[in-house]
Amino acid sequence: MSLINNINKAFDHRIRLGIMSILMVNEYADFNMLKELLEVTDGNLASHTKALEKVDYIIIEKQFIGRKPNTRYSASKSGRLAFKKHIEALEQIIKKSE
Repeated sequence: MSLINNINKAFDHRIRLGIMSILMVNEYADFNMLKELLEVTDGNLASHTKALEKVDYIIIEKQFIGRKPNTRYSASKSGRLAFKKHIEALEQIIKKSE
């Protein structure tokens, strides 16, 4: 089996890669935090979080803080595992090409 087969298509976009990277090192991140760190528009971030939610890689929680709506995201167990495998696959490709 070739190393490229271990690359996860769900992480092939830089924004999704960024979302998962942030969620791997933080217990959770809210919408504004992700938007600021990734420097993306609301719509762009929303579409990529939906794509990751669709494959069960992130968990989305909606709540109110005072009267303001707040959406926060966390990596699911399967998302953490898939992302680790994806990073390992990238590392293997890099090692093989050295």
